[in-house]
Amino acid sequence: MLDLSRRAVAVAASLTVAGAAVVTGGSGASASGELHWTSVPANGDTRGVAVPNALAPQLAESAVAQGSQRLENPTAAVPYYGYDGDGTLVPDPAKSFAEAGKTEPDKNTYLRMPGLHGADPGYHYGARFLFQGHEGGTTGYLTRVNLDADSAHRVTLLASTLSDGRAMPTIDGSTWDPWAKRLLLTAEGGPQGGVYQATPNPGAKVEDLAAVLGRGGYEGIQNDSAGRLWIVEDSGGATPAGSKAKNPNSFVFRFTPYDRTDLTKGGRLQALQVISRRSGKPITFQPIDATHPTGGTATPDQQDLSSYGVELDTRWVTVHDTRVDTSGAAYDANAAAKTAGATPFKRPENGVFRPGTRFGQFFFTVTGDTNTTSAANAQFGGWGALMRLSQADPGADHGRLRVFYRGDQAHTGLDNITFIDRDHVASVEDASDTVHTQRGAFDSGYLFDVRTDYAKGAQPVRFLAEGRDESATEDNLLGAAGGTFQNEGDNEITGIHMSDGDPSTDGILGAKLPHPFTGGWRLFWTQQHGQNTTWEIRES
Repeated sequence: MLDLSRRAVAVAASLTVAGAAVVTGGSGASASGELHWTSVPANGDTRGVAVPNALAPQLAESAVAQGSQRLENPTAAVPYYGYDGDGTLVPDPAKSFAEAGKTEPDKNTYLRMPGLHGADPGYHYGARFLFQGHEGGTTGYLTRVNLDADSAHRVTLLASTLSDGRAMPTIDGSTWDPWAKRLLLTAEGGPQGGVYQATPNPGAKVEDLAAVLGRGGYEGIQNDSAGRLWIVEDSGGATPAGSKAKNPNSFVFRFTPYDRTDLTKGGRLQALQVISRRSGKPITFQPIDATHPTGGTATPDQQDLSSYGVELDTRWVTVHDTRVDTSGAAYDANAAAKTAGATPFKRPENGVFRPGTRFGQFFFTVTGDTNTTSAANAQFGGWGALMRLSQADPGADHGRLRVFYRGDQAHTGLDNITFIDRDHVASVEDASDTVHTQRGAFDSGYLFDVRTDYAKGAQPVRFLAEGRDESATEDNLLGAAGGTFQNEGDNEITGIHMSDGDPSTDGILGAKLPHPFTGGWRLFWTQQHGQNTTWEIRES
């Protein structure tokens, strides 16, 4: 049996440490401005052992919010930043070691917006804010970390219901749309997923855009320079009998609104189609059936999509248009993409435009199968990848797609992504508890140089070696014991986000060249599960 008294002491100690910066010496850039971060080793996974995070010696981190932090305007259902109100914040032995549901704050969106208000009409909330939707727990909700505020006003609940009174779904991705002047939130709920828009103050008006953007396993979402939305879907595919490989089942979407200041007025949704170099025909969804027992998991086209040195033609195909379908009804975007002959991928998660390319290069992650025993790992994308889509401009109908980085056992499950400067992109792992155990190492964050040819054997810099906090360590043990334990186990890296917080159309990600840690540029990430801590990374 777990010793709850010692557990409480460990949690209390961890809460004290979380507010202090983890500092080591060094410098992050040369006199020329070139970025230099030093790799650190991955943290090993030893059953029952909590491990602190490790950063490149040029970096330091400090907590900006933590799961047990009470909201300034709590409700009975949503009292804390990262915990529901349905139980204790440590496992309760009187209730079979159940605990409160952990809400998993997800992708971060940083904005400088003087004039926003909070729950206290007499308090000045400052100008710098960090927004997150919450991916787990019993209900979804939207919070705002008030970075300039004191502890009593630090985190504000913006909404837990939609404007029509329904409960908010759990939320994964987020971004700020400067034309619509709304936060855009994504729900990775498959046929029940979608995109929602919200205002940035308490009592936020949160609207479901399913009649416009459809239902899908939406996760990553970004604007381009013309106000289009680029959406990356994560809908896991079926697994062939006797295999650990997942059938490619997710799409990359582009939405052109008819009025970019009001997304409710509709628009045209397209999906990316990749052309086979072998047949000259589109690479399309292949169901698992008697004729094709492995579906699309091990086809020659899937091998091309997962291999270095293969560049494939792309085009955008229309999957829905609100001027054609005037019903105003929600629709299944994933099914519509399959019908239109779009190309499925192995669980893309997030995407971002490379700065300095006039939105002509879009990098997106592919998570893969998150299992070291998948038969697809070696040749067919099971380890996942970083993909680069190049177009003459973001509205072009045609482009070229290639693997920028192909994963391996040590670098797999790539998830969130952000550009640190023009030539360096950071991506972080969500490899799963299964992979942690299989490879004996937790998740990491990597810095890639887009000028490097990784086909020649180079590897990215591991700038973040995630550990496992005390709460996640205990959850991992409880989950492994079986039963009805409801929370996730190991910590997960999400929400890696570099921004200067500019809420104007000049501030959309990819419009400016980032200058890390200077000129107002800030870097955040969230350590999901366990204590649900959101961190800011700085130079040490």
